[in-house]
Amino acid sequence: MADQNEKQSEQLERHYKVRQVTDIQASWTEQERGEEGKFTVQLILDNGVEEYILQPDAEDLDPMLKLFALSEHTTFDLERKVLMFSNLKTK
Repeated sequence: MADQNEKQSEQLERHYKVRQVTDIQASWTEQERGEEGKFTVQLILDNGVEEYILQPDAEDLDPMLKLFALSEHTTFDLERKVLMFSNLKTK
């Protein structure tokens, strides 16, 4: 019975690898003089246990940063590459 519970736990862990976003660092890099640059958002997960780099386009960056500001708790699913913003306050 213990082996079966352990197997189920391991399978669940493989399916969901979710970490709390504890800090972010946004940056912009010039690609070519006079051309559009690239944005990157570095996610610091679980106080530095892991990191992940997002490369949103300019249209996605503004709403993403607003959601970070509104969210009391943000998590990132490393397997599915999904940001989850929770406890969002509405007006």
